[in-house]
Amino acid sequence: MEKQWRRFNGERIHLPIYNEVEEAIKREQGKGFNLKVYIGTDSQVRGKTAEFATVIVFLREGKGGFMFIHNEKTQQKMSIKERMLMEVGMSIDIAYKLCKLFDKYDVDMEIHADINTNPQFKSNVALSEAIGYIMGMGFAFKAKPDAFASSSCANKVV
Repeated sequence: MEKQWRRFNGERIHLPIYNEVEEAIKREQGKGFNLKVYIGTDSQVRGKTAEFATVIVFLREGKGGFMFIHNEKTQQKMSIKERMLMEVGMSIDIAYKLCKLFDKYDVDMEIHADINTNPQFKSNVALSEAIGYIMGMGFAFKAKPDAFASSSCANKVV
């Protein structure tokens, strides 16, 4: 089943996300914008529920941007490391589904991991595995503090 995506204003996206992203790229490039795409996921644990938000952020060079959002919840109990790697996995999943589009339209894409590079933070336990996972898939990535798609954009909608 296709995941349900929405815009920041709450409007549901009715097309499959692949088609919606392609339409957005065509529309924005048709207006002369140079696009960059950033994909990231963040999560929050509330009681026994972990909620995840994955975002596809489109930045128009020097002209603002927009994003598509997908939320999902799980009751699955997991460690901080498992949750961080699940966030990365969700980002990689959508990046993999869309990477042919980004190649076709010559759009740079980067995955943002909400994992801190500072060892004093709990999320750091997943850093080396996340780096290996993302780079092993052939994607460019950033971690905190440079991972705005996950730590700012997804964080606002989780």
